[in-house]
Amino acid sequence: MKPVVIIGGGPAGLTAAYELSKAERPSVVLEKDTAAGGISRTATYKGYRFDIGGHRFFTKVRAVEEMWREVLTNGDFLRRQRLSRIYFNKRFFHYPLRPANALLGLGLWNSAMILASYLKAQLFPQRSEDTFEQWVSNRFGARLYRTFFKTYTEKVWGIPCNEISAEWAAQRIKGLSLLSALKNALLQQQSAHKSRVIKTLIDAFDYPRLGPGMMWETVVELVRARGHEVRFGAEVQKIFWSDDRVEAVETGANGRVDGTHFISSMPLRELIQKLTPEAPAAVREAADGLRYRDFLTVALILNRRDVFPDNWIYIHDPEVKMGRIQNFKNWSPDMVPDANTTCLGLEYFCFEGDGLWTMADGELIELGKQELEKLGLARAADVVDGTVVRMPKAYPVYDADYSAHLEVVRRFLATFTNLQVVGRNGMHRYNNQDHSMLTAMLAVKNILGANFDLWTVNDDQEYHEEIKR
Repeated sequence: MKPVVIIGGGPAGLTAAYELSKAERPSVVLEKDTAAGGISRTATYKGYRFDIGGHRFFTKVRAVEEMWREVLTNGDFLRRQRLSRIYFNKRFFHYPLRPANALLGLGLWNSAMILASYLKAQLFPQRSEDTFEQWVSNRFGARLYRTFFKTYTEKVWGIPCNEISAEWAAQRIKGLSLLSALKNALLQQQSAHKSRVIKTLIDAFDYPRLGPGMMWETVVELVRARGHEVRFGAEVQKIFWSDDRVEAVETGANGRVDGTHFISSMPLRELIQKLTPEAPAAVREAADGLRYRDFLTVALILNRRDVFPDNWIYIHDPEVKMGRIQNFKNWSPDMVPDANTTCLGLEYFCFEGDGLWTMADGELIELGKQELEKLGLARAADVVDGTVVRMPKAYPVYDADYSAHLEVVRRFLATFTNLQVVGRNGMHRYNNQDHSMLTAMLAVKNILGANFDLWTVNDDQEYHEEIKR
């Protein structure tokens, strides 16, 4: 029997392979990288392990939770208490919000002006909510938006907030407002009511002992043990199709691979570009309009046992290029081989080919050391080693035109009877890991005879953590 061909070995692709292996349907995973997990992989350097961004394991989707527990057992899941803060105006602010800390850091006058701005937004909201700036200002007030949202968001996306679609905010932080954040801080309701928690406010989560890559490395082992294939260094270069079906793909390493069904988590723009024969011109033009934000981590090893207690810190300071910093030792002590040292991940958001992306590794390490000292978090002299990992197409961009472009591509893909797209880049949707996994699970159910619409996962601007099962 021809296999189900899965393009991409991140959380979505490997979940599809895992589910197919349980159903005893042959599959082959084609992953262009040399490691499993995509953006959820764990990189290693001289025994130090670090994420490509931090990855919390928290979900309300029972099927996803069950898979996590099936894959990792025997104490490999750690329960972590969250500590994260915002660095703004030379001060640290707890996030989720702690009223006394916020009041002390902002000052009485500024806090009063933020409250007045919030009340004004409630009485006289902006009628249009097309942009991220309008959406957040209506729920927090313009002053708090400028204080805590604008600088960091523009660092992440590289475009002004008034050019970012409100759909991104509605998807990621639905239900979050100044009032809900205050309620959460005062009542601590998330600890007792998991079903109603807004994900951005959770105070505890699970984490694999050796990082998220441990999950996906184990999935590869399980899938292969059941007789299924996972091929690394196998970049799909062509996707052959005719009429309403995909027939095969071609990789540089493995040649032509035929299949009965195809599941793709590769970036949607690349999927359209690799179709042979070419997709219609209007579809190619729409796909070319889909943009991505790229990402790099500067991992620094410090000759210090303790640096700061946070899991991660959001850097809102416009004087540094760094956007966020992770302390991997505080995620799991097993992420560092020497307890007397610390590994920090300095995260920079960029566009592939820009100044940051093309900067030499040595220059990036030096930049990280200097910014770390400038923020007062550690001395540059404490850094004894470092490395750089670049991740292209880490985040699908929600600009003003993305929705129209995506609709054109979606209508074209709907004409295929044996091709499904899943995951963050596969659907050009900023899904978290668990909902990327859910789209893959539903895709496999469709192959086995069901008829799920994968696009309804995260639809209607619903915050994806609130989907009911």
